[in-house]
This record gives sequence, C-alpha cells and structure tokens, in this order.
Amino acid sequence: TMNAAPALSRFGDVAVRLSVELGRTEMPLRDVLSLGEGSTVALDRLTDELLDVTANGRVIARGEVVADRGRFALRIVSLVGED
Repeated sequence: TMNAAPALSRFGDVAVRLSVELGRTEMPLRDVLSLGEGSTVALDRLTDELLDVTANGRVIARGEVVADRGRFALRIVSLVGED
C-alpha cells in the first residue's frame, strides 16, 4: 500500500526502479579473469545482515531475502528514516 500524502497521489503511476544489492567485493583483475563455472566470490555483507533496498539509487528500506512462488523476493523489515 502507498502511504503518500494526497498531494503526491497523482504520481502513483510513475515507474521507479527498485534494486537490492547482496554485497560487493574488490579483487585484482587477474583473479576476475580466472573466474569460471563453480567459482565462488566472497562478498562484504554477512548472511544475517539486512539488505539495502534502493529506489532510483537512493536507499529507502532494508529487508531480507525470501522465496515467493519460486522467485526471489524481499521482505521489508524497516523503512529508512523510521525508528
């Protein structure tokens, strides 16, 4: 549901790109070039950390990965700016 002020409701049909990033890493190019099937790359985020949800590049919420009818989905745990 959308909790926007009535004045903002006219923008409800504007498309916004939501993204979730699992983590990042930095590695030497020689290591990138040696990646192949079965390779694993450790990321900087721990498995029990919440993931950042971004809208057009701006963090708006934090959540956790869940499965929903055979697809990855995200359960929103907290909205940025709320206690």
